[in-house]
Parts: sequence; C-alpha cells; structure tokens
Amino acid sequence: MTITRDDVIDFIYAEARMLDEGRFDEWLALWLEDGHYWMPLDWKQTDPLHVTSLLYEDMFMLRLRVQRLTGARTFSQKPKSRCHHVIQRPFVDEMDHDAGRYVTNTSMHYVETRLDDQFLLALTATHELRLLDGALRIANKRVDLLNSDAAFGNIQLLP
Repeated sequence: MTITRDDVIDFIYAEARMLDEGRFDEWLALWLEDGHYWMPLDWKQTDPLHVTSLLYEDMFMLRLRVQRLTGARTFSQKPKSRCHHVIQRPFVDEMDHDAGRYVTNTSMHYVETRLDDQFLLALTATHELRLLDGALRIANKRVDLLNSDAAFGNIQLLP
C-alpha cells in the first residue's frame, strides 16, 4: 500500500476531530503500543527522559488519562471538559515509504473549556507516524507550546 501526502494530512485532521468530539477510545486505537506523547517544558528541548517535561506519557499513562476522562466516578470532570483544535494544514516533513515512516508538523490553536473557564494555547504538534498492517498509526507525538515556560493550570484533555 502506498501512502500519499493527502493520506498523512487527512490522518492529522481526523485525529484532531476525534479529540474534539471526545472519541478517546478511537484516538487510543491510533497509537502504536510503544508510542509516547510528549509535551516539553523548555523551548527546543531535546530530552524527555532526563529533563523535566510538562508531559511524557506512554500508552499505560495515556490509557489511564482516558479512563479518568471518561470514568463515571471522575467528579472533577462533571461537567466534562471540552476542546477545540483549529489547525493549519499540516506540513509533511518526511515520507519514507520503504521504512513506513512519516513525520508531520502542524501549527494550531487549542481551546479547552469547562464550566466558566476557557483557555487558549498556541502550539506546534509533530507527529511521527508508522504504517502498520496497511494503516497509519502514531509512533510519537510531540506538542510544543508557544509559551511552554508560562505557569499553567490543569490541562485536562490532549492538545
């Protein structure tokens, strides 16, 4: 199967829509089992393991996050938080068909709201995608916040 640039771009749009619509189980199914979701603390940070990050989660932690968000007994999520991604057309920076590896870079504004609170984040998301059994899957996702060095409240959902 040959993956096109449009296939890669459509994948990024579909992922954002799943998050906006709260389809977290479908979103989890997009991930490879050894994938990581990383939100660096410092601008241009290169190391998620030996330097503090805002977030560095493997699949175990992502599943826990989704269980917390969707759980009936998660009283801090009553009413539930909601989000909205406004994304620019993703750049496809790498397309290695032989290795089944694709890398994108997407600038976006992310809005999260719950009750009377609403906040806006400007960010760039870098996706490393892999082709597995004819389908694109997320191997790694890095989210660089424009103001990553600012003080933040709780980010409940997933930019």
